[in-house]
Amino acid sequence: MNIITCFKVVPEEQDIMIKPNGDLAFERAKLTISNYDLNGVEAGAQLKEAHGGTVVALSVGAASINDTKLKKNVLSRGADSLYLVADESFAGMDTHQTACVLKAAIEKVGEYDLVLCGEGSADLYAQQVGIQVGQLLNLPTINSVTKITVENGKMIVQRALENEVETLEVSLPAVLSVTSDINLPRIPSLKQILDAGKKTSVVWQAGDITTARPAHTIEVLETKAPKQVKRKQEIIEGDSDEAIAKFIQKISEELK
Repeated sequence: MNIITCFKVVPEEQDIMIKPNGDLAFERAKLTISNYDLNGVEAGAQLKEAHGGTVVALSVGAASINDTKLKKNVLSRGADSLYLVADESFAGMDTHQTACVLKAAIEKVGEYDLVLCGEGSADLYAQQVGIQVGQLLNLPTINSVTKITVENGKMIVQRALENEVETLEVSLPAVLSVTSDINLPRIPSLKQILDAGKKTSVVWQAGDITTARPAHTIEVLETKAPKQVKRKQEIIEGDSDEAIAKFIQKISEELK
């Protein structure tokens, strides 16, 4: 089974600073792999280990994603090779633009049976890219996937709905977006990190893939951190009827 796992490079959340006016400052934020996409990478590695095949990791974005540490990070997690479309013209893409570039890159990578994506990205969490990639590739596409198994040569997936779990049989090739419930991403060993440097890593620029970047479909007006509200921390002591009644009164007033 040939698998392509798509991932996004995002700023490290812990490094993001909040300015007094609520603006977010990313100057000190190191780049890392989106946590949700690590589940997709792990799902691909587990399928390869169980059924054979190859895993190709793929990402698109600004030129800064072409980083040695980032490349070793993903290659040490079970991927056999890595392809990056790293070009400054791809900075700040919306979901549709990202999906278009990914679609072109997937077709350039070549033959595949399965494309895996995280449910959303750690920065925007729009939950749109995987679905749009599947539509552009004209393939069966399923999101909210919590389990993937192969039985008698057929792929069976489970997806979590609001009040039930749905089991589906999927024909290949297909595109699946997996949730964080599907697995626990592995922590690479020192040997796996060292071996990652020996694996194939290919970096393309915008001119290397056949796609015309579409116009923005969404315009971001501003991004602000939520205002911090101090908790009242009112404490009502005792378990008498009067104390309970006062507690209920306080809660009722806050819920109005």
